[in-house]
Amino acid sequence: MPTSLFEEILRRNPGEAEFHQAVGEVLESIEPVLTARPELADARLIERITEPERQIIFRVPWEDDQGGIHVNRGFRVEFNSALGPFKGGLRFHPSLNLGIVKFLGFEQIFKNALTGLGIGGGKGGSDFDPRGRSEAEVMRFCQSFMTELSRHIGDRTDIPAGDVGVGSREIGFLFGQYRRITNRWDAGVLTGKGTGWGGSPVRTEATGYGNVLFAAEMMKRRGEDLAGRQIVVSGSGNVALYSIEKAHALGARVVTVSDSDGCVVDEKGIDLELLRQIKEVERGRVSDYAERRGFSARYVPGGRVWDVPADIALPSATQNELDARDALSLVRNGVRAVSEGANMPATPEAVRIFHEAGVAFGPGKAANAGGVATSALEMRQNAGRESWPFARVEQELTAVMRRIHDTVHETSERFGEPGNYVLGANIAGFERVAEAMLAQGLV
Repeated sequence: MPTSLFEEILRRNPGEAEFHQAVGEVLESIEPVLTARPELADARLIERITEPERQIIFRVPWEDDQGGIHVNRGFRVEFNSALGPFKGGLRFHPSLNLGIVKFLGFEQIFKNALTGLGIGGGKGGSDFDPRGRSEAEVMRFCQSFMTELSRHIGDRTDIPAGDVGVGSREIGFLFGQYRRITNRWDAGVLTGKGTGWGGSPVRTEATGYGNVLFAAEMMKRRGEDLAGRQIVVSGSGNVALYSIEKAHALGARVVTVSDSDGCVVDEKGIDLELLRQIKEVERGRVSDYAERRGFSARYVPGGRVWDVPADIALPSATQNELDARDALSLVRNGVRAVSEGANMPATPEAVRIFHEAGVAFGPGKAANAGGVATSALEMRQNAGRESWPFARVEQELTAVMRRIHDTVHETSERFGEPGNYVLGANIAGFERVAEAMLAQGLV
């Protein structure tokens, strides 16, 4: 890693631990390509690629149902548009700050590059917490948020989507306010819309589906498959739910889910319909699932899914949720593959342990690219005023995930570390962005 450059990045971005972690991983991975292709280093591309093109922070005032006034902070980091318009989700979560948005946006550059679909990297959101808020409160917040964000987005400029805390409900409120402000029906300005008004089939399922497909490709490369395998999944949100659905469809058995209070272990396999009822309809907790599932499920307050024996682990909750202790536990219990459904859920120490143990490890910028890939397919449908059937979109998603896997694996082989998906993903994504930046001059 270019030490002096990393020190300069730390100095210029103080207190942004997640951003430092993401940049550090990429800088360490791309050293071989900088040695092999000195023209990329000479153009000071690393300095440029680690500095966002634009960082937008704004005030979001809104009124609750009792007439109380609240002020949250909104963010949009437009990181790199060398390959196309900025593309990346909006996250509503009380922990959100500029450092987290920058980490997510930086990761998005390479994730989007790996899809090959002509989209740049960006991210945004707010420290607003939608949990426990009424529909009317969420609507008023979204309208206030979009009133400012609308100045900065467009189908050829920056196309946000959903992320943690931003589902189809929030996207609907955001799109309605954008349409009200602009007096235009620009379906392509937001993705993750409802299928009845410009959205794409499979967009809701895409991140979870894509992660399982990537894990299946890693296993296939080893001469194995998912059928009959036991899988542990963390989280219980959108990514977790559809990871479970796809894993079950491929013949595996998922035995865990979790939330911030603890985890559930269900020896018979997670009952997906019951979990959906509790999480999506009732907005309940995983402890409610264990209570209603019966004798096969147990709830572990404060428990970690990583202590449960499994062939495959799919971390699908949040950043840095899987640490060195968890990795050692998974390795002791015989895990064969780990694929990141969330963004950077495994710490650097955990990733090192997996590599040393010979565990196939799929980094999020490759493994969870299914969501943004399907967003790009939604943009394509919007541009042509088309609506594709579910089967076609799923077929396109499957092809994209296989292409990403093969690109990443072939890149790891080209640089002498076959099966090192972290190195392969970082180098393949970096090369695509760097070549576009070189071609477009000093901008």
